[in-house]
Amino acid sequence: MITTEQVKKYLYYCKEERGLSNSFINQAISAVKILKQDVLGQGWDEGIKIKRPRSNHHLPDILSKQEIASLIDVTPNPKHKAIIALLYSTGMRRDELLNLCLCDIDSDRMVVRVSNGKGNKARDTLLAVKTLKLLRNYYASTYPKPIKYVFEGGGKSGHPYSAASVLNIVKRATARVGIKKNRHPHSLRHAFATHMLEQGANLKLIQILLVVQASPPVLIPSIINDQENHGDQRQQSRRTKYHWHIFNIPSILPS
Repeated sequence: MITTEQVKKYLYYCKEERGLSNSFINQAISAVKILKQDVLGQGWDEGIKIKRPRSNHHLPDILSKQEIASLIDVTPNPKHKAIIALLYSTGMRRDELLNLCLCDIDSDRMVVRVSNGKGNKARDTLLAVKTLKLLRNYYASTYPKPIKYVFEGGGKSGHPYSAASVLNIVKRATARVGIKKNRHPHSLRHAFATHMLEQGANLKLIQILLVVQASPPVLIPSIINDQENHGDQRQQSRRTKYHWHIFNIPSILPS
């Protein structure tokens, strides 16, 4: 039997003696709850009642446009250069990049389809002209050619690139430039959102591009409301078309 006092002592040890974060404390409380309910078959209200601490929220240090440009410039490998550019110019997460397939790059519509996004949400995001050029340079120079994923690794065709390799690419690039902050692929996603906002992009559109809230794919719904037609307005309000509002999206990939 696990007592409330035992759990509190363990949490105190984690917080005060080991200096672990509030997020770890919340995870520990969740683990005890699973142990009680799913393993021991006891109700959570039967004994242990512990208040969860609030998670700490820190504002990330944002990489500047000049720093992003430098990361791309100092990276000699065409594959690595394309990875950094794609992470930044699309705002994709690392796992989304790793699961990106060749068929997801649509150069006709200049979009990238993210099919395996967080929460299994699919969306379209931006494909910058300069990013497309770097992708084509990478594909022309790489051998063996990828057959399924945009970036493949492990010495075998058809296998996705590893998350550790992407992390190392970003760390090496930041080390070459002399950047000590934000040495993680996710910092490129933060920079994407911040730079777009600074250049006047609509906040709602950025949220849709990043899928940080429930929304349809990045195709922006525009309700057609014909004021001149005196027919059934309720029928008209159901008519929905999807348009790319690219004219509202500034180009953010550095030269």
